[in-house]
Amino acid sequence: MINEGLKREIGVFGLATNSINTIVGAGIFVLPAVVAARLGTAGILAYLFCGVLLSLIMLCYAEVGSKVTCTGGSYAYIESAFGKYAGFLTANIFVIGASIAADAAVANALADTIAFAFPVFKQNFVRILFFLMVFSGLVTLNIRGVKQGIGLVKFSTVAKLLPLLFIITLGFTRVSFSNLEWKSIPLANDIGKMCLLLFFAFIGGETGLNVSGEIKKPGKTIPLGIFIAVITVLVIYISLHIVAQGMLGASLTKYSNAPLAEVARELIGPFGITLMLLGAGISMFGYLSGEVLNMPRIVFGAARDNVIPIKSLSKVHPKFATPYIAIIVYSCLSFTLSVIGEFQQLAILASASMLLIYLGVAAATIKIRLTGKNIPGSFNIPGGYIVPVLSIGAIVWFLSNLSGKEKIGMLIFVAILSAIYLAIYLIKKKNTSA
Repeated sequence: MINEGLKREIGVFGLATNSINTIVGAGIFVLPAVVAARLGTAGILAYLFCGVLLSLIMLCYAEVGSKVTCTGGSYAYIESAFGKYAGFLTANIFVIGASIAADAAVANALADTIAFAFPVFKQNFVRILFFLMVFSGLVTLNIRGVKQGIGLVKFSTVAKLLPLLFIITLGFTRVSFSNLEWKSIPLANDIGKMCLLLFFAFIGGETGLNVSGEIKKPGKTIPLGIFIAVITVLVIYISLHIVAQGMLGASLTKYSNAPLAEVARELIGPFGITLMLLGAGISMFGYLSGEVLNMPRIVFGAARDNVIPIKSLSKVHPKFATPYIAIIVYSCLSFTLSVIGEFQQLAILASASMLLIYLGVAAATIKIRLTGKNIPGSFNIPGGYIVPVLSIGAIVWFLSNLSGKEKIGMLIFVAILSAIYLAIYLIKKKNTSA
């Protein structure tokens, strides 16, 4: 097991809550209406299908994560399997294309949510100050130690889930089963497009493995933590959809901006709307806290392996044993993009990027098995290569449902990163020759 100078202090509960915190974001507060609008009462099919696909991909993460136990998550797995170039693409696609863009989008959504109650947050100057306070606060907390960072993640995960669990528990007593009857079976094309959109609300569980270098007994902790996270999220999502569909029926699609807020209003009156807005705010803040905890580890790992040619990013704080330079740089980039970015463009970039990362990890699972790398106590997926092969097929199918604009943008992004890598390689080669 590699010694990186980091402390292994994260157990099963910490890993599970870290993954749940990242997966359960702002999307859950609007998902039921979006799914119902396209698939009607048969929308539950999309949740089940996405749950199966997520399980396949997370099984790949569980196996490769128990074998490659150094800090870096997806980057470390792909780099270990396919080398520096693949690692360079992964690190940059994950950090820039997926995470920083998503963080900036969520930060803006959080400001918009607060502006619903306090209109002053619509002013640019106030929003900039707010972004500065959020990211600087998260930087300070995470530099002081992974235990403090994971502690905030645990708290925000519980806080965001409480109002959702409240709606599920009380809502099931008000469900009308006639509202859940299937009127018709949706077309396969409609299911495919809806799954593509819905699956974006399931991504993020892999982010919890970015702190692999700080997880206790990774061979046991990683598979169990991932299993708990996936099952918990799937049960919550399906339960919320059943409650919303069962209570609101055909009118569910009318509340596209805040269906759960309407459910809460019917359950407990006007205070329900306040409760859901508060829950949405906590959910978004919890997502950001998880990102600032997890994603700098990708930067740290890439710099450690000289994939990113900035060695200072791999420095570990002498007192707190955290990758403090990487945390500061990552958060500064997220803050900058929060100020200048637009939500829709950022969301498209983040979604397409994560599909590529998942594809790389599924392929890495196969490659590492073929090379015969086996660590005592590591986890192996039952059934040989069936799960990773099915994962690759599913991801390719998802990518085929992206719009032409998203596909072109993704190809351009990868081409630019490849050109940068080639330039760095040539410079290094020239300096070595000299």
